[in-house]
Amino acid sequence: MKLLEPGAELDGFTIEECIHSGGMAHIYRVRYTQGARDPGFPLAMKIPRMTAGDGAENIVSFEVEHQIMQVLSGPHVPRFVAAGDLENVPYLVMEYVQGKTLQHWLDAPERPGVDELARLGASVALAVHSLHQQNTVHLDLKPANVLIRPDGSAVLLDFGLSCNAMYPDLLAEQLRKAVGSPAWIAPEQVVGVRGDPRSDIFAIGVMLYELATGKLPFGVPQTEGGLRQRLWVDPTPPRKLQPQLPEWLQEVILRCLDPVAAKRYPSAAHLAFDLRHPEQVTVTERGRNVEGTGFGTHFKRWLRAAGMQYQPSPLPAQQIEEVPIVMVALPHWDVTDATLYSLRQAVGRTLGTRPGARLACVTVISSGDTNASSDEKSETSVHRRYLANLRQWAQPLDLMGHQTSFHVIESGDVAQALVNYAVGNRVSVIVMGAATHGLKTQRFVATVPIKVAMDAPCTVILVKQSLPFEQLVEAAAKLKPVWNPDLDAPF
Repeated sequence: MKLLEPGAELDGFTIEECIHSGGMAHIYRVRYTQGARDPGFPLAMKIPRMTAGDGAENIVSFEVEHQIMQVLSGPHVPRFVAAGDLENVPYLVMEYVQGKTLQHWLDAPERPGVDELARLGASVALAVHSLHQQNTVHLDLKPANVLIRPDGSAVLLDFGLSCNAMYPDLLAEQLRKAVGSPAWIAPEQVVGVRGDPRSDIFAIGVMLYELATGKLPFGVPQTEGGLRQRLWVDPTPPRKLQPQLPEWLQEVILRCLDPVAAKRYPSAAHLAFDLRHPEQVTVTERGRNVEGTGFGTHFKRWLRAAGMQYQPSPLPAQQIEEVPIVMVALPHWDVTDATLYSLRQAVGRTLGTRPGARLACVTVISSGDTNASSDEKSETSVHRRYLANLRQWAQPLDLMGHQTSFHVIESGDVAQALVNYAVGNRVSVIVMGAATHGLKTQRFVATVPIKVAMDAPCTVILVKQSLPFEQLVEAAAKLKPVWNPDLDAPF
């Protein structure tokens, strides 16, 4: 279809200007011809290219995007407004979101600093996590399809190659081949696997790599053989290209880019967590290595990749629910051993049923706890002491297979601080005591767990204190038996 001129009308919309002309579609700024129907936000219209030389995937991707956009919601996707019929003029009208795409940072004279890169990556990961919670995998994430609002939040664009687990995968039915942008496509997509949310995590890793180094980790392959190389080849370590990059950032990027999906971050929320808490990232040889992966490892991967073939993926929402971020809220004063023991037991049970879950141990201290002049009571010393207490509490837990982090938050409102932490880090489960402090202050602070339970956006497990079995036995041994003549037995 030829370009529409400004002022043209289509199904009650007036064309204002063409803001993008790509290989698969034209995008226009539009408005309702009748001003009374103004939705309260600017509009954009997307019309697929349908010339003789365009492939069938243009129409199929339009149908996919039409299908998916109507069921997506939240701040990380444009709001859907209207759609045109394929038999007449196909189009999609959606919210026009103000902001800059990630391509803006790539085109800038200087690369973003580490802090800004981490902020951008975390915003994208949180947007992707929201998408996965709606059983949708994007499968075409790249800098041009990620918009950053002025407030720093990310909006995902262009769902023409996406997959929603609740609807037929039209692209998989019509095109049993690699579908996606060559520079960002995940290894499993190369062999036709669609619907795995970890494919989007791979694409985020590619974008982080390019933002950090100025280069694409796998180039822009033009052949199927070139695409397949990422099934077994690791990219050059980012720190070999940019030695000033911190080890933790290389650790994060290369974990995203692991050829095996199961070895990447289990969910985008886990990735966002590490980008927002770099001091908690466990650096392995992957983060320290600047020489690259050896031939032997690549050869073994090549042998394994030869047998890779298409297989269905689990529901994205179900997959990320199996690897939640679990937060335990630990009181730091006036707390009994029984409460600490009970919280540890509850956390152990929660992690035991969720292999791969992440544990965040959190305590909230008031500003008065750090308002001392001596070095021993300085803010740094106080935080270190409470962090040491958190680590000591967690030592008896079996944390094999579970990433664990420790956080001291300073706030005058304990409940709100815990809720804010849960919201900001996409926590799925909060474990806390039914009373957050000991008996002496329980009557004054018992509303804290209630408020958290009411305001938290996730499951809250309230734990009643109980003594360990050994202590119960010792306590019982100290009691003298009382004789009841009616029962003729002690009780």
